[in-house]
Amino acid sequence: MPQGPDRENVAPGSPAPGTGLFEEDMLALLPGLRRYSRSLTHSDPDGEDLLQDCVETALAKRGTWRGGSLKAWVYTIMTNLHHNRGRNARRFPAVDIGEADHLEAPATAADPLERDRLRAALDGLAPEYRSVLMLVVVEGYAYQEVADILGVPIGTVMSRLSRARERLRLVLTEQNIVTLRRPK
Repeated sequence: MPQGPDRENVAPGSPAPGTGLFEEDMLALLPGLRRYSRSLTHSDPDGEDLLQDCVETALAKRGTWRGGSLKAWVYTIMTNLHHNRGRNARRFPAVDIGEADHLEAPATAADPLERDRLRAALDGLAPEYRSVLMLVVVEGYAYQEVADILGVPIGTVMSRLSRARERLRLVLTEQNIVTLRRPK
């Protein structure tokens, strides 16, 4: 049986060849993975974070490894994690805490029950509407991404989102309670 991290022709579900332990074969890959993670991130701390996430993901998903090159499989995991981080960083840019002094905190609701009414209105939506609304509005996914996640056409995503927004608007309008003010 060939030795080294690039072993081929391994039966699916069998332990990694060589030493017989998946973890030991992963350890042999760490120096190269560390170099690769640093080259992707251009930063030692970010590279270490990426390396840790990659190893954690590989260990957690080792049951999905179908044999073949363990090295190629783990490097693919690292590459995908890096691309996902880049997309998330563009979608949700971070602000350094020192630069955030001028940012204002969001105003608290004048109505203390507003959050409870919103939660109840969301819970009252049909699951297919609620999932689309949460993925698009809260999580910030694009319509096509939501369509791919849910396995539905993009037109269905747009329709469900429109219906969910309209239903929320109607429910929250019906629940509109005028607050009483104290006389001066």
